Amino acid sequence: MREDLLKKARKVKLLLLDVDGVLTNGKIIYDSEGRDLKIFDVKDGLGVYLLKKAGILTVLITARSSKVIKLRARDMGVEEIFENAEDKRKILDHILKKYRVNLKEVCFVGDDLVDLSVMKDIGLAVSVKDGCSEIKKISDYITKRKGGEGAVREVCELILKAKRKWEGLVCLYS
Repeated sequence: MREDLLKKARKVKLLLLDVDGVLTNGKIIYDSEGRDLKIFDVKDGLGVYLLKKAGILTVLITARSSKVIKLRARDMGVEEIFENAEDKRKILDHILKKYRVNLKEVCFVGDDLVDLSVMKDIGLAVSVKDGCSEIKKISDYITKRKGGEGAVREVCELILKAKRKWEGLVCLYS
């Protein structure tokens, strides 16, 4: 792995995630009652859980609102969710103050244009494999997996391995 990437990953204290297209494949299914359905990858959830065990916080920031997101966030042990986020950069400033981290200590995983304002300044910018070209262009890392298919787990492992915490966490399960 590139040394510059590992150096950035070692500094991460907070993982900030978009939802649609990152934790999900970006498809939105509506049932006959108008409720939205989303599919999440269980490996992403374990990755976020392992980050928390290592003392790294996870926060979700999404342009949409959904009861399903709240349920999944609770299951994963996410610190907070910011929904209906039209200006993600403004919310990032609030997150930095609230969680007492600086820009270089944040990793953000995004996939589309609404994520550009956040990704420009943070310490570790990540695009999922199927992210748009503008996001990929400014990313420090592009996942091998698509959004909703283990991309977040891949990022969690990258951070934990860079911090040399991965092996200790794996031992919990062996």
